[in-house]
Amino acid sequence: MGNSLKAIVAFVPSNKCQKYLLEDLEEMPVDKMVDLSGMQMRQLPVHICSFRELVKLYLSDNNLNHLPPELEQLQNLQILALDFNNFKALPLVVCTLKQLCILYLGNNKLCSLPLELRLLQNLKTLWIESNCLQYLPEVVCELSLLKTLHAGSNALRTLPAQLQSLQELRTIWLSGNLLAEFPPVLLDMPFLEVIDVDRNSIRFFPSLAHLPGLKLVIYDHNPCRNAPKVAKGVRRVGRWSEETPEPRKRSGAVIEITLDEKPLLPPASKTEPE
Repeated sequence: MGNSLKAIVAFVPSNKCQKYLLEDLEEMPVDKMVDLSGMQMRQLPVHICSFRELVKLYLSDNNLNHLPPELEQLQNLQILALDFNNFKALPLVVCTLKQLCILYLGNNKLCSLPLELRLLQNLKTLWIESNCLQYLPEVVCELSLLKTLHAGSNALRTLPAQLQSLQELRTIWLSGNLLAEFPPVLLDMPFLEVIDVDRNSIRFFPSLAHLPGLKLVIYDHNPCRNAPKVAKGVRRVGRWSEETPEPRKRSGAVIEITLDEKPLLPPASKTEPE
């Protein structure tokens, strides 16, 4: 949607605005997808909830802070995007959508997640980046099929030991948090393939050479004194990673060598179930 149309939308009463924007969505879309991103909506049109075969629903970049109870009718939904809205709490109706595989909750105002999230046992990808989380909710550790967790840009200082139970987890993004040490629980997760702790406050890295599944570790922008040791073939992104050696001690002094390599960022595009 162009900027001019968005500007018009902002000044048109919501009911009239939604009728204008959704006039072509009176019937179930053939591709079983509805994308209402960036429409400045304050409420989800209830008639969308009558599309019971809907598989993908994108509501990103709106002004939503609640969802209608009728959303529970969408029991075939696999992808739900609620990122870039105004949610201070996750609507419990979302936790009734038991076929969800991918849930986008980033860039909201969430300080916690409800215990009912454990009902989403088919969830494989969870985006909770850029919220107000001071701790990782332990309910996340009950999502047994979770493969990818995006929890960057919060205020996390540690991770719960229960995270170790997520044996399907392969990728964890923790960039931009308040970690003062490398989370010990990650050392007991040999199945991890990607670990991102970029932009934290970690001063020392333990060896990661014992993690057989590891393929990539991103640790740049930390005040670290060393690079994490990794097994052969594992890529590191950070100071002293590939091209330059770690600082050598001379007469008690440490000579630091910097690296200009830019860190690899998490995927920007929304992915779909495998």
